[in-house]
Amino acid sequence: MTSSKSELAELVREVVGLVTAEDIGRIVPGLLRVAEMTDGHWSGDRQNIFHAVLAATDGFQKELVHRLAARYHELEPGSHPRRHIVSVLTCLRTMGTAVEGQPLDTRAALIDLAAEQDVHYDPGHLIRLAELEQADGRELPGEFVAVVRRSYLTLWNGKKALAALVARFDEPAVNPGEAWSDEALAEVAELGDDWRRLLAHAATATAARPSAKWDRTGRTLIAALDADEVRERLLSWLRLVGRPRTRPLLPPRYGPDPNATFDPYNADALRGLAWLLSLLPAHPETARALGALAEATLRKVPGLGPVNPKVANAAVNALARIDSEAALAELARLATRVTFKGTLKLLDTALDARAKTMGLSREEIEELAVPAYGLTEVGRAEHRLGEATALLEVRGPKAVLSWRNANGRTVKSVPAAVRRDHADELKELKAAVKDIDRMLPAQSERLDRQFLARRGWPYAAWRERYLDHPLVGTLARRLLWTVDGTTAGYADGALRTLADTPVTEGTRVELWHPVGHDPAEIVAWRDWLERHGVTQPFKQAHREVYLLTDAERTTGTYSNRFAAHVLRQYQFHSLAAIRGWHNKLRLAVDDEAPPAVRELPQWGLRAEYWIGGDGGEDYDEITDSGSFLRLRTDQVRFYPIDAPHNSAHCCGGEYRMWLRDGADPVEPVPLTDIPPLVLSEVLRDVDLFVGVASVGNDPTWQDGGPDGRFREYWTSYGFGELGASAQTRRVLLERLIPRLAIADRCTIEGRFLQVKGERHTYKIHLGSGNILMTPDDRYLCIVPKSNPAAPQAGYLPYEGDRMLAVILSKAMMLADDTKITDPTILSQL
Repeated sequence: MTSSKSELAELVREVVGLVTAEDIGRIVPGLLRVAEMTDGHWSGDRQNIFHAVLAATDGFQKELVHRLAARYHELEPGSHPRRHIVSVLTCLRTMGTAVEGQPLDTRAALIDLAAEQDVHYDPGHLIRLAELEQADGRELPGEFVAVVRRSYLTLWNGKKALAALVARFDEPAVNPGEAWSDEALAEVAELGDDWRRLLAHAATATAARPSAKWDRTGRTLIAALDADEVRERLLSWLRLVGRPRTRPLLPPRYGPDPNATFDPYNADALRGLAWLLSLLPAHPETARALGALAEATLRKVPGLGPVNPKVANAAVNALARIDSEAALAELARLATRVTFKGTLKLLDTALDARAKTMGLSREEIEELAVPAYGLTEVGRAEHRLGEATALLEVRGPKAVLSWRNANGRTVKSVPAAVRRDHADELKELKAAVKDIDRMLPAQSERLDRQFLARRGWPYAAWRERYLDHPLVGTLARRLLWTVDGTTAGYADGALRTLADTPVTEGTRVELWHPVGHDPAEIVAWRDWLERHGVTQPFKQAHREVYLLTDAERTTGTYSNRFAAHVLRQYQFHSLAAIRGWHNKLRLAVDDEAPPAVRELPQWGLRAEYWIGGDGGEDYDEITDSGSFLRLRTDQVRFYPIDAPHNSAHCCGGEYRMWLRDGADPVEPVPLTDIPPLVLSEVLRDVDLFVGVASVGNDPTWQDGGPDGRFREYWTSYGFGELGASAQTRRVLLERLIPRLAIADRCTIEGRFLQVKGERHTYKIHLGSGNILMTPDDRYLCIVPKSNPAAPQAGYLPYEGDRMLAVILSKAMMLADDTKITDPTILSQL
């Protein structure tokens, strides 16, 4: 709320007058108006209000606190007025208002107010409230115990100031206020002391790994209970992790919202629950739950990062301690999905240790770790349940469960007899569908990384682990392979050459890549895939090939092909991690950071993409945590993998090589010496970073962003020359458009898909998806959905091109522009 200094000063004088007159009916609204105008800052002449309160009668002071507390509980949880009331009470307390003389109902109100906070910054106040309440024989509410515990763990002096008080708390076993902890506390209250002791033991998991003593205690506590029931209850609690808090906490004025993360005391308990599960007999559901817990706790929170990496690490450690196929599968799956560096390191360590134990390579472990998930043949299984038959199939990127009745007729829903008589089998089938849907993208990503892994397989092992594997085979049979130098794809039940000749044996198999192949051969294989109706899980036959340009031969040791772009930093950072690059977030601080790096040990090389932070002229375009919102890009270079690392100031500037112990600088490897496949794949990654993270493809940035600084860049990127991936998209659209229902309204003109509507003719840029309208090339802003579904266009040669889906969905809408109802779009037409 904006107000002039004179208005504020007048209001402060008015409130002081109300206090002096002890006008209790009007004082609370007046105080809250001042708090709203100043956002709870009580400096300067505003403190005259509190001096007046302290000079008032004792009865007035008590009644004021009581009314503030009552008003607090009338307001919405988490609202700003609630925070303002806390600021008023805090100021009264710090200026001398004592707690000791207040009536019990006021003290209870203050306890409730304290319990609404994530952390209380006055440990002495918490101690006084607790001592007074306990002296009167009253039990402290669980929410108040929770804020004491959180303050103990979080404040810089918390452990020293609150240790004695925390040591007196035996109850509750975990802090209330989170969905899982509330459920656990409610169940434990019914189940008895043995369960309470088990839950309390989980909360003592304060180390990075369980000690032998911790494990012994855990086994003893489990032995007093039924192991199967322990597993079922612990898993039911873990399934609730990540749900919204049941009692929201007041958000702070600065910093991340505590409601978006975990209670730190409960985080220890979650870590302990994961460890306890690893002490139980192995079970597939345990592995699923621990894998899901790791992913849920690594979810990114703006301004904070991962929700709680230490819980994710505990889940990984628990999986590593479980000797089962399902646990190994989860470790391998997570290794392809997790991007947080600390957790990824734990995953690598666990998989390397398992490989060493089994006498296999890391790559072989990852291959052997993929379960069949109930599939009895490639992508398919039939399960007889009474008189009904369940058909589990993998269709493209998803698993589908369908049913046939006793007559062999397909039915839409699960037969009632199956629900009644085969509940456990039905549960496992539904779990298998979820497992497959989680594992398929992980395996697709692993296969996509094999191009740079220089991986080859003996023919028999390859057939077993890839082509004929019940799950991986659904991906492998949609890719092209090289068998003893002969390219082959799978169709009509066999490996076949371009001429459809079966390939039935071989010695050595590798994943086919278009680099080094004649363009006519590549086009022929694209036609072969289309003829056989094969949709590849990622771009392979249509994969972009990045050959050395004349400009790069001139620069010699670096490529400027993807320099001078402006990228959204967090989106770039996530993409880089997914593609196997190491990157450090740029903070607006006086520090240096290395470039984004992808190490290629099989080639003895290290690829670098040089980047720098962009915070605007006044460095005001940064997050609350101090990191840049955007990056500017520079060169791509290659170095020997053991060369000293380069670094540059986080805010940008020249990169320099860090030399130690008198070491000589190492020159970058000439681009002409980089193997063509390596150059192509690295540049393809960088093209992906730019294509996805560039501000140029944001349809809402037509004004050029903050102060219009990026208007020229946005225009040149959003409507400029097509990059390699957009060129591939153009070639594909030339084949797709004739099959669309709107084919007569569409033509491809240079960089654009031109769509003729009733109101206008529209030009959709094939790189950014941005739109221009006739007659004067006016810009049309249409913000796509986060995951747009591509309209039905018949056969598609590969999966995963989000921009293709965006362009096609926009084309379908604009071709029938008289039926558009969105007011935001209509106002532009």
